[in-house]
Amino acid sequence: MRLEWLTIGFLVVTVGLVALTVGSSQAMRAALFEDLLSFIPPIAFLVAVRIIRIAPSERFPYGLHRSVGVGHLVAAVALTAMGTFLIVDSIATLVTAEHPTVGTVVVLGHVVWLGWLMIAVMALTIVPPVVIGRIKIRLAERLHDKLLYADADMNRADWTTAVGTIVGVAGIGLGIWWLDSAAALLIAVGILRDGLRNLRVAVLDLIDHRATTVDHDQPHPLEARLCARMRRMPWVRDAGCRVRDQGHVLHAEVFVVPRRSRVSQRTLARAGRAARSLDWKLQDVVVVPVEAMPEGVTGSRGGGGDPQTGVERS
Repeated sequence: MRLEWLTIGFLVVTVGLVALTVGSSQAMRAALFEDLLSFIPPIAFLVAVRIIRIAPSERFPYGLHRSVGVGHLVAAVALTAMGTFLIVDSIATLVTAEHPTVGTVVVLGHVVWLGWLMIAVMALTIVPPVVIGRIKIRLAERLHDKLLYADADMNRADWTTAVGTIVGVAGIGLGIWWLDSAAALLIAVGILRDGLRNLRVAVLDLIDHRATTVDHDQPHPLEARLCARMRRMPWVRDAGCRVRDQGHVLHAEVFVVPRRSRVSQRTLARAGRAARSLDWKLQDVVVVPVEAMPEGVTGSRGGGGDPQTGVERS
């Protein structure tokens, strides 16, 4: 939370400086829009952190952890929309061959080309987001927070926006007018790419996609650990699970094929406690004895159970 407040403070300063020096540069305008969009993920994170503390109720039996996913979706939609707009705007500028002009300003009694101020402002914004982003990445993995991960990923990539803007402004100074619009187009493509990637991840999580790591590259390792822990119990012949992402925490349904025909409530309660003790993210675990593994279950050895075991359904 402190890092997100620090990010917001940095963005306030950055947006102010960029707004003062934006001029008619297409690249600077794209950088300004990206900085404005960068407010959305930290604000969404800070709001979600407060909402998820609300205890489960009859109306919201699973709690409000999915508010993290909603925040992720809002940020992704905003990025996608703005990236699309900026791409269209940049292409239109290139097609119409609109030549940007950068004038001069008086600073401490000296006439200075505004482009130098633009370049100086963008150079100042290169390092801090990269450093903050790397710290956020580590925290996002520990907290299993995909909204924070998306924010960190954007921070780490901000240096490309700054460098592209510097190149575009320098192009104006060198008389290469199209370089500014090309840099703006490059920035817009980066915004759209971030938006589409995060939109895909946010939508998949909200429709109960299989739980994954924060970078969405691999199934979450807790899934395999959970099934292995259940199979180590002497009364379990086979085990499989369905794990879905609720935000910071995971909801797991564990299906076990017992060796005996009956299983006591005390045994199932111990299995549930053992499952939850694996990791703090496993706050909601349901252990269900079954005759055979249902559809969509992962982690099972494939035995599926014997329909003739006579396990009582409950």
